Amino acid sequence: MKAFKEIMSWIVPIVIGLAIAFAIKSFVFTRVRVDGPSMQPNLQNNEKVFAWKMSKVKHLSVIVFDAYGEDPSAKAHTNYVKRVIGLPGDTVSSKNGYIYVNNKKIDQSFISKSERTSGTGNWTLKSLEKTQGWGSGKTGVVPKGKYFVLGDHRSVSNDSRYWGFVDKDKVVGVVKVPFWTSTKTRRANINDMAY
Repeated sequence: MKAFKEIMSWIVPIVIGLAIAFAIKSFVFTRVRVDGPSMQPNLQNNEKVFAWKMSKVKHLSVIVFDAYGEDPSAKAHTNYVKRVIGLPGDTVSSKNGYIYVNNKKIDQSFISKSERTSGTGNWTLKSLEKTQGWGSGKTGVVPKGKYFVLGDHRSVSNDSRYWGFVDKDKVVGVVKVPFWTSTKTRRANINDMAY
C-alpha cells in the first residue's frame, strides 16, 4: 500500500500538469512556426510566435489559420500566417501600392513603399472575385464570418488575392510576438492597431 501511495504521489501531479498544458494549448494559446517568406520583413521563416486563441481579430491583426479548404493547394494540417485587411462587411481595394478599406487608405507603415508596390497590383474585391473565380463577383464585400488576408511580402505571398476569404472558424489565433524578439519585429507586428 505504501508503494502504491508513493507511485500515485508521482503520477497524479504529472497527470494534472499534462491536463493543464492540454487545456492551455486548446483554449488559451499555442506556439507556431512561421513557414516561408510571405510575412517578411516582419516575421521571418522559421520564427516562433504565439497564437492567442481568445484575442479578438481586428483590422491589421496577424492571424494563424488552418489553410486546408481555404487555399485549394494547402494540404491537411497546414497553417498559414497572414495579416487581416478586411473584416466582414468591408470593401477592400488596392491602387498604386495603397490598400483601401471602405474607401479609406490604411496605414501600411509596417512595410516599406517598395514592399507595398511590388506585387500588390491594382484591384478591388469585385475584380478579384471575377478574375480568380473564387466569389460571385457581384458584391465586392467581405462576407459575414470571413476575413480578407494578405501577406506582408506581397510579391511572394499566396493569400486572399488568389483563393478568397478565410472563414472565421478556421482561425487558430492572433499572433503575438514574444518579448525576446527584436524591437523591429515587435513594432512591426501591430496586432492592436486599428483604423
